[in-house]
Amino acid sequence: MKKNLIKKIIKTCFINKKGHIASALSVLDFMHFLFFKVLRDNDHFVLSKGHASLALYAIFMEKGFITEEDFFSFCQENSILGGHPSSNKIKQVMLSTGSLGHGLPFCVGLALAKKIKKESGNVFCLIGDGEANEGTIWESALIASTHNLNNLICIMDFNKSGERAIKLNSCVDKFESFNWSSFLVENGHEEKEISKAINSALKDKPSKPKFIQLNTIKGYGCAPMENNPEWHHKQPQDEEQLKFLLDGVI
Repeated sequence: MKKNLIKKIIKTCFINKKGHIASALSVLDFMHFLFFKVLRDNDHFVLSKGHASLALYAIFMEKGFITEEDFFSFCQENSILGGHPSSNKIKQVMLSTGSLGHGLPFCVGLALAKKIKKESGNVFCLIGDGEANEGTIWESALIASTHNLNNLICIMDFNKSGERAIKLNSCVDKFESFNWSSFLVENGHEEKEISKAINSALKDKPSKPKFIQLNTIKGYGCAPMENNPEWHHKQPQDEEQLKFLLDGVI
């Protein structure tokens, strides 16, 4: 099933010559698990690393929120699917994202509002490791722990995208130093590990926000793209290159 989604992501990027394929593939496994096995009606999700929108759209297509025709209209004129998700065009998108570092501050406010109004449910925010170079991430981390937002779960897609610029090494200890409960998923593509971390976070009783670091592979599932920075923002240019990538889907 996920192989089929990977191929569709690659194909729509080929058709429309737009999109961050590798960034979408690094979060596809996690987001698939989250949407199909975790999220409830009173939960909220924000994709802060909005350039991974194709993973979100692929799951929306599988959930029936959008059609396959919508999916293959990606970035076309009048399409509801832009390079970054828009809350003005898709009702299931909580926040329009794209500028990195904006999703977590919004989720802090959302989680605090739920606390004030005594609403049940959790707020899930997916950020990237490169995004953690933004100061708003750490300001938000301080505010969240100050207000004991144990209904906030921040997940980091640690695909080492930013390692060539600034090395983070690991953010588990960093978030713990901001008084968060932190969990590490060594293989962010393995469902059992993802499930264990999320269940541990949801059952964690202390009044702390939760952080999960997913160690992932950029371009996961398409062998020629895996850990290859060339494919950060590149699309197949011709039929031969498209076939090469589709044949590399594992």
